[in-house]
Amino acid sequence: MTANELRTMYVNFFMERGHKEIASASLLPENDPTVLFTTAGMHPLVPYLLGEKHPAGKRLTDVQKCIRTEDIDEVGDDTHCTFFEMLGNWSLGDYFKQESISMSFEFLTKYLNIPMERLAVTVFEGDELVPADEEAANIWKSLGIMEEQIYRYGRKENWWGPAGQTGPCGPDTEIFYDMGKPKCGPDCGPACHCGKYVEIWNNVFMQFNKEADGSFMELKQKNVDTGMGLERVLTIFNGKTNVYDTELFQPIMNRLEEILKEEDKELTIREKRIICEHMRAIIFILGDPMKIVPSNTEQGYILRRLIRRVIRLFKKADISQNYLCELSEVLIDQYGEVYPELHENSEFILEQLQKEHILFTKTLDEGLKKAQKYLEQVEKGGVLSGELTFKLYDTYGFPVEFSAELAQEQGKTVDMEGFYKKFEEHQKRSRQGAAGKFAGGLADANIQTARLHTATHLLNGALRKVLGEEVYQRGSNITAERLRFDFSFSRKLTKEELEQVSQIVNEAIEKKMEVQMEEMPLKEAYNNGAIGVFASKYQDMVKVYTIPGYSKEICGGPHAKNTEELGSFRILKEEASSAGVRRIKAVIED
Repeated sequence: MTANELRTMYVNFFMERGHKEIASASLLPENDPTVLFTTAGMHPLVPYLLGEKHPAGKRLTDVQKCIRTEDIDEVGDDTHCTFFEMLGNWSLGDYFKQESISMSFEFLTKYLNIPMERLAVTVFEGDELVPADEEAANIWKSLGIMEEQIYRYGRKENWWGPAGQTGPCGPDTEIFYDMGKPKCGPDCGPACHCGKYVEIWNNVFMQFNKEADGSFMELKQKNVDTGMGLERVLTIFNGKTNVYDTELFQPIMNRLEEILKEEDKELTIREKRIICEHMRAIIFILGDPMKIVPSNTEQGYILRRLIRRVIRLFKKADISQNYLCELSEVLIDQYGEVYPELHENSEFILEQLQKEHILFTKTLDEGLKKAQKYLEQVEKGGVLSGELTFKLYDTYGFPVEFSAELAQEQGKTVDMEGFYKKFEEHQKRSRQGAAGKFAGGLADANIQTARLHTATHLLNGALRKVLGEEVYQRGSNITAERLRFDFSFSRKLTKEELEQVSQIVNEAIEKKMEVQMEEMPLKEAYNNGAIGVFASKYQDMVKVYTIPGYSKEICGGPHAKNTEELGSFRILKEEASSAGVRRIKAVIED
């Protein structure tokens, strides 16, 4: 089975069962400020999981582009990917556990022809706050799954959410494929990481709301959120042992092998896998409609880290030529039909990779000079501290193995233990950053983020009034405290222009205007003057939010009901984000 066949089969299966297909959203989550990237199909649907009505109805399905960075150091093994495609289906207050589990089971066993005996499932075992999910276990049994194939685990394995301190949450049931390996011990099960069991599907049941006092109340609108990794399922269905042997990676892997042969150089299997996997993530981040660029903060930092890791591996093989663009073109040709934005943004992708290669090559040279300086201060037979070694790695992108080799040439050593201690501290901070960018959860921040979301609409409208209609949104990020808004413009704004923009936004707030929402066909929305960021990604029916005279945008929400709720608007800073893109940071105050 090809990847295209699997995508089509999955979506058609659920459409035949009353689901509407929705397009893959941007890799930058519009409605979830707690994460850097869209890590699951649920992120674009946050407002609807919290109760808003979706224009496409209560049953949805899609193939969503995702980026996850918490497992970046696992990349190169058989299954972990930074970029992946998530096959998903949702029920927004419609069906629940019985239908969800039954449909998953039918798709796996009847459509993918996976033998029932090769499946293992997990369910929530219960605790002092929430009872065991025997309902899910009994549904599995009714479908023919044997008791010995059902594993019961606690919150770490079989509970989702809330994203913060309060909000929607509930048990999940995860579906695993038994790879046929022998058990590693008597306690071996799906929670074990020995490789016998590979997770392929997760059905989350948003059944409860966690209250501020720590109690769990049944939700009025119970939702189902499921996700199945395309890469893993394709691997299993085609009888492969790792994702790199599938058609998803073979074109770029083959070209990399040719490059190494032409250069007469070698890399380990793991290093080749990392290059291919990271290149896939890189072109999807660069090819996103939001046009993220490499930088030292947030999404740009992750992008830069991935690019530089690839360059370092080429450098390690003593290859100085820039092959990033060549590998990118292989991927753009491969994925361009399914994700046309890659063709549309191909020039931007190649331009950024050229720039970053030049910049990082220069940075590596600077790192070499700095390493020499540090080592000159170490006596022969002495040790370069782990702290300085990590500084070379983190600040200058200088690989630790380069530091070790340089030290060895001079009869010195590197404190590897100290380096890895600093490295682990850095990883911990990165994971915390990826997992949650502020303490409150979606429900905690929902009112404030809704107000800030509405403020971005007013800001966008005000910028277009002051600077002209060539201004378009190029990205936004909202935390519980502030908004950040990126827009296309080629120069620094004057003090007078910023004052004028603030004045227009505050004028709309002072008028206490109702924020109007209408559902309409996409074509009608454009004919009525609505603007939108993702022109090629909207559904046939869209929501249009209007603040008369100030803003009319296609958007998924959430929003304030009245501009009065925003209090007052204040710009904190205006600066360059990247070439041709400016950035404004602002707050709203009571």
